[in-house]
Amino acid sequence: MENTGSSSSAYCALEITIISAEGLSMGSNRPVRKNTFVRVQTDPRNGQYQTCTKVDSQGGSYPAWNEKLVLSMPMQAKFITLEVKCKATPSTGNGEDKLIGGATVPVSDFIGGFAPSNHLHFLSYRLRSLRGEKNGIINFSVKVNGLSDDRRWGYEPKGAWTGTPIVVREKNCRGLVTGVPAGDWLHNYM
Repeated sequence: MENTGSSSSAYCALEITIISAEGLSMGSNRPVRKNTFVRVQTDPRNGQYQTCTKVDSQGGSYPAWNEKLVLSMPMQAKFITLEVKCKATPSTGNGEDKLIGGATVPVSDFIGGFAPSNHLHFLSYRLRSLRGEKNGIINFSVKVNGLSDDRRWGYEPKGAWTGTPIVVREKNCRGLVTGVPAGDWLHNYM
């Protein structure tokens, strides 16, 4: 990916392995039949920093991808988003992929604290539908390459989020905290 107008030190390489999802439904507890994929985005203001998995055509409500994705992440990023979608087919009507559920992951869950550079983190997050309802879980791993020592040891840029933003009925909300990494807690009290 091309980084225009910025030095290469303003970005790091993010390796995300999308492992699987579980308990997915199409709404009203209808199971997902097939054709699910995951879209990962590191900068919501810039579509250049996103990528997708291949389509799982057999897993239904319990798809498995086991696919490694590599993309650039701006160092000022505060969160990444993962969206599980169902691929549009000619029979679905409007031709748009349907969002099954999304998760917003704070960057502080895998950068900072006492984790060494290039540490592999295994994470599971609750997926939420556009209406904010629970809709399954996504399992993935994250490894960050190219971090400066400042960012790796817990330095946070100015204006850090106090909570994890979520989208409810296409409106941004602030303040939902999904968890506090133990490393950050220990760092503050030692």
